[in-house]
Amino acid sequence: MVERVPESINFPSEEEKIMTFWKDKDCFQECLKQSKNRPKYTFYDGPPFATGLPHYGHILAGTIKDVVTRFAHQSGFHVDRRFGWDCHGLPVEYEIDKTLGIKGPADVAKMGIAEYNKQCRGIVMRYSSEWETAVKRMGRWIDFDNDYKTLYPWFMETVWWVFKQLYDKGMVYRGVKVMPFSTACNTPLSNFEAHQNYKDVQDPSVIVNFPLVGDEDVSLIAWTTTPWTLPSNLALCVNPEFFYVKVKDNATEKTYILMEARLGALFKSESEYTILDKFQGKTLKGKKYKPLFPYFAKCGEQGAFQVVLDNYVKEEEGTGVVHQAPYFGADDFRVCTEYKIIARDQAPICPVDASGCFTSEVTDFVGQYVKVSDTSDIYM
Repeated sequence: MVERVPESINFPSEEEKIMTFWKDKDCFQECLKQSKNRPKYTFYDGPPFATGLPHYGHILAGTIKDVVTRFAHQSGFHVDRRFGWDCHGLPVEYEIDKTLGIKGPADVAKMGIAEYNKQCRGIVMRYSSEWETAVKRMGRWIDFDNDYKTLYPWFMETVWWVFKQLYDKGMVYRGVKVMPFSTACNTPLSNFEAHQNYKDVQDPSVIVNFPLVGDEDVSLIAWTTTPWTLPSNLALCVNPEFFYVKVKDNATEKTYILMEARLGALFKSESEYTILDKFQGKTLKGKKYKPLFPYFAKCGEQGAFQVVLDNYVKEEEGTGVVHQAPYFGADDFRVCTEYKIIARDQAPICPVDASGCFTSEVTDFVGQYVKVSDTSDIYM
């Protein structure tokens, strides 16, 4: 018999009635029993961390996943749906480090890997009950009792087995990519991890002179907010289409080259300088300049310490001349690779260790933490 639809409906209470009906009839498990002899449909789900509470992104993605698996079931397939938990990575370690006051790898070594892992395992399921409540309240059908965790040895061994199969088939290669890096944890970060504790901070900016080879009275003026990368400088980049000027500083009598639109970054008023020449950036292509530091002077034999061109240089900030440290910036790496200043398969020119300290190549500041260098006399 068809029930009358009331004039006003309380949707939350109706949803709760449906959830009670599903629970009383054990609908999800009954569907799995009825479909067990059908062809299998495998759905690979990216599991969430249980160290944090579910948010809008999880709810949206979970709803879409539920639609896909329900449709597969209704299309004649058997669909095992097991909830998973991601127990690896920095979200877990970050919580433990914060709780125990761990500052770096030395503290972990002092504690012992076994104890550190034990502490991490103790919190990986911190919010599992809240997750189960939220996922079920969304109406998603998925098995929490027969879940899986990425910390299970069989799971990790399976991932390594799959990787080995890909490697044996020649489908794995080694490459170089500029990535976010945590000097506290001594590890690269995914973009997701890098944004978890993202903060706006004040960094020093410096303007640096790079005298031209053969005309040392003229200097290219570059600007950077990462002065600790200057020891790794291998090129300077300008925009080929924008206009640049050679100007004389009326106070010091020194001559500089920078983007016309960025004169205000160096001078407060027009009376402070005299324009000697004006030209497009592409005119500067291939111009050689003196390295700021001697640490990697030999790279000049491979084409380093020259002016290169790229449209990523903008006129909104800086001087229009961008310092290139290819292993500390994605654009720097791309541009220097295109100009064959570096090669993808060469040893990286990266004089900073995993703890963020200058290595032996930077002889004047070896062992010094790079961010401390921002306020030291290294650039004075």
